[in-house]
Amino acid sequence: MATNTAELEALLMQRSLTDPELVAAAEAAEDFRILPDATVIKVGGQSVIDRGRAAVYPLVDEIVQARKDHKLLIGTGAGTRARHLYSIAAGLRLPAGVLSQLGASVANQNAIMLGQLMAQHGISAVDSAGLSAVPLYLAEVNAVVFSGMPPYGLWMRPALEGVIPPYRTDAGCFLVAEQFGCKAMIYVKDENGLYTANPKTAKSATFIPKISVAEMKAKGLQDSILEFPVLDLLASARYVHQVQIINGLVPGNLTRALAGEHVGTIITAK
Repeated sequence: MATNTAELEALLMQRSLTDPELVAAAEAAEDFRILPDATVIKVGGQSVIDRGRAAVYPLVDEIVQARKDHKLLIGTGAGTRARHLYSIAAGLRLPAGVLSQLGASVANQNAIMLGQLMAQHGISAVDSAGLSAVPLYLAEVNAVVFSGMPPYGLWMRPALEGVIPPYRTDAGCFLVAEQFGCKAMIYVKDENGLYTANPKTAKSATFIPKISVAEMKAKGLQDSILEFPVLDLLASARYVHQVQIINGLVPGNLTRALAGEHVGTIITAK
């Protein structure tokens, strides 16, 4: 049963924001999904965009076709250029917050390029402030492009080890899907999904079609296909309880995944 608004307000005024009774009351408040019919697609920077025309053009064509039947929020990864920046900035001993800003600049460049490629179809790229206009874009053309890097900047939470920002474009796209209450989160990469080892270097790697967050951590696979924090975000999410990783270099995979097919690897919260 939803918490009475007056009761919740009274608790908020009287208690610490970490008070157990207040936390429980807020948790019991009725949920509201902002964009329940939309799907977030994360287009990998290194896995797709950095490959250039051969990889990007077919995917753009598929997205343009798919948006006739689906509402799409298309997030972009940062890729190789961001890794180069990270290596230089880390060598200069700059903190994670500065590296976060550098990575965001590259993800934004990729969003601009992808937006320009789809501009003739009415699909635009928006910056972080422009996310407030996403419902209008979806109502008009069923799709919008955004930079996948979350706007933490100098407020980036430092990693336990090193200075590479732990919340990057995988996490940023998931957070958009969760906060908008979207129905699905699809990661478009250059592999069929999750394997027991890196399939690019280990011939014995075995494909894993479905796995839970707990199973991934138990097997030591928590950082093998998605950024580590995504798993914790998935485990605590209210709306998005699974994500799917697909191979975007295979024509038709995205269309099938949007239709609800199990195409690649599905990672579940439980």
